[in-house]
Amino acid sequence: MVNMEKKFYVLPKLPFGYNDLEPHMSEEQLTIHHDKHHQGYVNKSNTILEKLDKARKDNTELDMKSTLKALSFNIGGHVLHSLFWPNLAPTDKGGGKPDGVLGDTIDKEFGSFERFKKEFSQAAVSVEGSGWAALSFCRKTNRPIIMQIEKHNVNVYPMFKILMVLDVWEHAYYLDYKNQRAKFVDSFWNIVNWDEVNKRLEELSK
Repeated sequence: MVNMEKKFYVLPKLPFGYNDLEPHMSEEQLTIHHDKHHQGYVNKSNTILEKLDKARKDNTELDMKSTLKALSFNIGGHVLHSLFWPNLAPTDKGGGKPDGVLGDTIDKEFGSFERFKKEFSQAAVSVEGSGWAALSFCRKTNRPIIMQIEKHNVNVYPMFKILMVLDVWEHAYYLDYKNQRAKFVDSFWNIVNWDEVNKRLEELSK
């Protein structure tokens, strides 16, 4: 039976310490990103849900277009950040090249890890304005596909499972890298948690 108890979104704890990603991501940068920006998307999502609950209870009208647009934006921010943190790893454990099913899948699709890394980095650097780069998997074609996501609106291809994301909003790197997005993207490869990304891929076959 489905549990119909109404709940709200909660900020997930980081799976590592605030200084564990240094020097690639500073403690100050990570703290602000997680505790301020991600928490903000959680708070705003919950505020909108409460607003919807109240309008339904009082039988009052809402501007559904603006309300649902804001809800989509903030829930999207929460969902993407919740994927982002676990696909990062402390400096002494992250980076390198993926192996296992993920490594084989990348080699089969892209020809080599180096080619995949180049394409993903180019996708991240060239995101227009604020947004994300993502590695997804299409279950229809059985292929990994790189995507760009604008802002937080998860305008992803239908049925695609997101395996890995990289936040390229300025709030993700401005303290450490100023406006040098490409330098931030280069550093990202030193703290990727390939075990987590591989686990997400393996879950598709269960």
